[in-house]
Amino acid sequence: MYLRISNDCVVPKDEIIGIFDMDNTTVSRQGRNFLPEAEKNGCIIYTSDELPKSYVVTAGDGAEKVYLSSLSSRILQNRAKSKDLLV
Repeated sequence: MYLRISNDCVVPKDEIIGIFDMDNTTVSRQGRNFLPEAEKNGCIIYTSDELPKSYVVTAGDGAEKVYLSSLSSRILQNRAKSKDLLV
């Protein structure tokens, strides 16, 4: 099954490590360092031109990816729990 994280992007549900709120996770030093490090390593995937509200960390085929989403982490978590909104 896949989780739709934006209008044009879906990710395999079994590869999701976590869904994180952009505002809450960038408060700590570790959280602030995570996204710049992921971008430096080429792991960031922008799913929209809009301001990101959350990010989804996945690991599949030995590669970690970080998807920035304009949807809130709460919406994405609810979608992950609901079978109706999965692809």
